[in-house]
Amino acid sequence: MEKPSSRLLSLDVLRGLTIILMIIVNNPGSWSHVFTPFLHASWNGITPTDYVFPSFLYILGVSVVLSISKQIQNGISKKSILRKIVWRSLKIYLVGLFLWLWPDFNFDSIRWVGVLQRISIVFLVCGILYLYTSQRTQLIIGSILLICYCIVMKYLPVPGIGIPDLSLPEKNWAHYIDKLYLPGYLWKTTWDPEGILSTFPAVVTGVLGMLSGYLIVKKNDIQEKIISLFLFATILLILGDLSSYIVPLNKSLWSSSYALMMGGISSLLLAFFIYWVDVKNNAKYFNFAHVFGVNAIFAFTLSGLLVTVFYSSKIWGFTFSGLFMEQMTGIGLSSKLSSFIYAVLYLVIIWIPTYILYKRKIFIKL
Repeated sequence: MEKPSSRLLSLDVLRGLTIILMIIVNNPGSWSHVFTPFLHASWNGITPTDYVFPSFLYILGVSVVLSISKQIQNGISKKSILRKIVWRSLKIYLVGLFLWLWPDFNFDSIRWVGVLQRISIVFLVCGILYLYTSQRTQLIIGSILLICYCIVMKYLPVPGIGIPDLSLPEKNWAHYIDKLYLPGYLWKTTWDPEGILSTFPAVVTGVLGMLSGYLIVKKNDIQEKIISLFLFATILLILGDLSSYIVPLNKSLWSSSYALMMGGISSLLLAFFIYWVDVKNNAKYFNFAHVFGVNAIFAFTLSGLLVTVFYSSKIWGFTFSGLFMEQMTGIGLSSKLSSFIYAVLYLVIIWIPTYILYKRKIFIKL
């Protein structure tokens, strides 16, 4: 096998593909007309869309190991690295709040949790774990969190409800805690899929990425890296499948089985892309994704900001999404296909400024 470059282009490509799917999923022409694979599962079960967010957190975990290990090798002190981790986490969290408030800035209905907010928390915890705990300790912490979360969500009685019923959104501890203790706007009125309790297994998803990062760093031979990732993926997939008989796969709850299953799928994808992109030198086929991968948070943030322009009627007196849907269905295209095409065009619009940054070698890390 050929020796890859010191930087894993595959990681940037995989991150870029994740952001691409995030943007497409979040920006259809009409939410009333979306192909089923581009919708989250309504409750138990998973769709391809449910792969996206955990894949990003997994990649984040891998990146934590690769990035911080290099900083330590370059002689940067742990105290200095910790300051950077805390500051970056805070910036990501504040951008998440900003996107929710944009453009009306109604602080009476602020949503304190969300995608970027969860990313910031997972990054903070994973960074601290890397700096101050061993790989073995991280494995133990991740295992304990998933086991305890599984027991709590399945067997610990909920006040006023009794034994949790995971077939219903309202009869579990995640819902109970969010309703009582999570302030501000809740995405599902009485609970939030990025709520308090489900953040713990989401952190484990980042830890699984860290464990994969160790495999990449410690294995000198690229073939060993790939084989190790495949073996790790196999273990996670088996554990995820077996645990799904106890707690179902559920993205909204970020169930233990879901965290394991998504960790396995992400490990498989990373192993494949290391082989296909870094070993076989096929990065040129993924330039579109690579552009997004090196400026992921920028692209995601921009897609949120431009929603005001392309989905709101306040500026133009009409919505571009509505006008596009009307025109496309008027010439005979199906509503779902028209909605998907709009999402792809919106992605291209986000790609243009992101590509300009890429060509000028400007990488916004927050």
